[in-house]
Amino acid sequence: MKYRTDPARIRGSIAPLITPFTADGVLDLVSLRGLVRWQIESGSHGVSIGGSTGEPSAQTVAERIEAIRAVAAEVDDAVPFLPGTGSAKLDETLEITAAARDAGADAALVITPYYARPTQEALYTWYRTIAAEFPDLPIVIYNVPSRTAVDVAPETVARLFADCDNIVGIKETTKDFEHFSRVLHLCGRELLVWSGIELLGLPLLALGGAGFISAVSNLAPQAVARMYESWDAGDHDTARELHYGLHPLVDLLFVETNPAPAKWVLHQQERLASAHVRAPLLPLSDDAVSRVRALLDQGATLLGRP
Repeated sequence: MKYRTDPARIRGSIAPLITPFTADGVLDLVSLRGLVRWQIESGSHGVSIGGSTGEPSAQTVAERIEAIRAVAAEVDDAVPFLPGTGSAKLDETLEITAAARDAGADAALVITPYYARPTQEALYTWYRTIAAEFPDLPIVIYNVPSRTAVDVAPETVARLFADCDNIVGIKETTKDFEHFSRVLHLCGRELLVWSGIELLGLPLLALGGAGFISAVSNLAPQAVARMYESWDAGDHDTARELHYGLHPLVDLLFVETNPAPAKWVLHQQERLASAHVRAPLLPLSDDAVSRVRALLDQGATLLGRP
C-alpha cells in the first residue's frame, strides 16, 4: 500500500484481471497468482481485480475478498493495486472495500450501483458515504453506463472531487469522448482519469488522462504498457503504432461477452487451468472460436506469449 498516500503516482496501464475458475467453477487462486506475476513481469504499471472483466456479480462477497487478498499478497507493493470493491448493495460495498483496505490496496475502484438507476443526487450520496467511511483510502469512481444503466454526470464527479478529499479519480468506461473532456475541464488535471474503453486509452492521454484500465492488457500486457510509456516519453508515433496494432485484439475481446474470449485465449496459452465462465455467461461458441483464431493471427505480433 505504498502508493496509498500518493495516489498521483498511480498512472499508466492498470491491468483489470480476469478471475480464473477451475473447470468445476471454483475460484482458481493458483492461476490468479500466476496472472499477477506475468502482468508485473510484462511491465504493467498496476493491477486490478473485480472490475467487469473479473465477473464480480457472479461471485459471493467471500470469493471476491479471497481473490483481492490473493492478488494483494502477490503484488506485494511491486506496483499499485486498485481492486474493484463495488456492488449494487451498500453493505456489500463497504465490506469488500474494508477487506481491500486491510489487504493493502492502494485505492478502491467503486462501481456505480447497478440496476437501481439512482439519480445524480443519490450517486453523490452513495460515493460521499463510502468516502467518509474510509477517509484514509483513495476512492476511484467507476463509471460504466453500458453495464449499470446509470451515468455519473461530469458535474457530479466535480462535486464529489471538491467535497471529498479521498475521491481522487474516475475510471470512465463510456464511448462518449466529450464526457471525458468535460470531466477533466470541470475537475482539473489533478483528477486522475483512466479510460476503460480500449480504443480511447491513447486519445485520453492527449487530454491529460492518467492512463487506462484496459481489458486488452489481459492478452498483450507488454504492448499496452509500452503504448503508455511511448506517449509519456514523447514518442507519439510508436504509441499510435501500438494503438492501431492492438485493434484486432480489442475486437477479439468482444467477439462474445467479455471475458469469455480472453479466458479462452489464456487457457490456450496454458496460463489458465480452465476457460470456465460463470452463468449467465457461456463458453465460446464454435463460430466465436473461429473468429477469435482469425483475430489472434492478425494481432499475433503484440500478443503476450507464454
